[in-house]
Amino acid sequence: MSNIDNLMMEITPEVLLKAYASGIFPMADSADDPGLFWVEPDYRGVIPLDGFHTPKRLARTIRQEKFDLRISTAFERTVDLCAEEAPDRKETWINQRIRQLYSELHLMGHAHSVESWLDGELVGGLYGVSLGGAFFGESMFSRTRDASKVALAHLVDRLNFNRFVLLDTQFNTEHLSQFGALEIPKRDYLKLLSDALDVEARFV
Repeated sequence: MSNIDNLMMEITPEVLLKAYASGIFPMADSADDPGLFWVEPDYRGVIPLDGFHTPKRLARTIRQEKFDLRISTAFERTVDLCAEEAPDRKETWINQRIRQLYSELHLMGHAHSVESWLDGELVGGLYGVSLGGAFFGESMFSRTRDASKVALAHLVDRLNFNRFVLLDTQFNTEHLSQFGALEIPKRDYLKLLSDALDVEARFV
């Protein structure tokens, strides 16, 4: 019986955490679809926390301290902006049920946003879920050049500082590959996940 078979029940925040601990996560077909389905990829995207690559131009942007970086000061707004259409993303899988569930996880202390602010405006960021020593990245957005990339670099620094051992990106993409992301088989991922769940880490 697969992990998905074990979780064919109403999705609550508690069930969602159990799903992450089992190596699966929910998605929707579209923003307008009220339903959710479980995803258990055969190959999983991860960014090794000891192997994050910072491209030269991004490193310059970080040194300039152009953005005001904040943690979870506008979590729901970050999720909303991740769900909006953008020139490079015409569709989104973030529906109303996703927003509700992750807002509840945020109130429980398990969902967090990393935000890039510029001149008082939220212009980029990401959100995800922490559990043990694992952080599960969900989505990111950018309304200004490098805003989401700086947020990602800040996330990695914070995870390393707080002794996290796994940064899960769900899938690997060409965009994430520039930062050192790679794709690993499910069996290897589940071993990394099991080890990470034994780690006592706190996202602060």
